[in-house]
Order: sequence, then structure tokens, then C-alpha cells
Amino acid sequence: MATKTKETYIVQSKVKTLVKKSKMKCSSDVMAAVNVLIQNAVTRGVERAKANGRKTLRAADL
Repeated sequence: MATKTKETYIVQSKVKTLVKKSKMKCSSDVMAAVNVLIQNAVTRGVERAKANGRKTLRAADL
């Protein structure tokens, strides 16, 4: 599993807007957690694509 990174892979305002549509609020730690989820999904997808002998990440790999 990937660890927290200083790199941001999400648009925080878009995530907050999505949460607000459900009439909810987000705590300050939500953005870091979503960012780690994205990082982990991409890392696992890349590993799967490589294992299948491809250099292209596909949606199915995620």
C-alpha cells in the first residue's frame, strides 16, 4: 500500500463540491485520504498492467 505523499492528485474543490451535493461536510483529513486512495489505485493498476506485459494503463487495471 502506498504511503502519504506531498504530491496532490485530486482537485480539492471538486471533491468538496461532490460531498456538498450529498448535503454533507468533510473533515480536514478527507482530502489526504482520498489522495492516498487515488495513489494506491494507480500504483496497483500500473503493477497489473506491467504483469500483463503492457505499458498502457487501462481502466480495467484499476
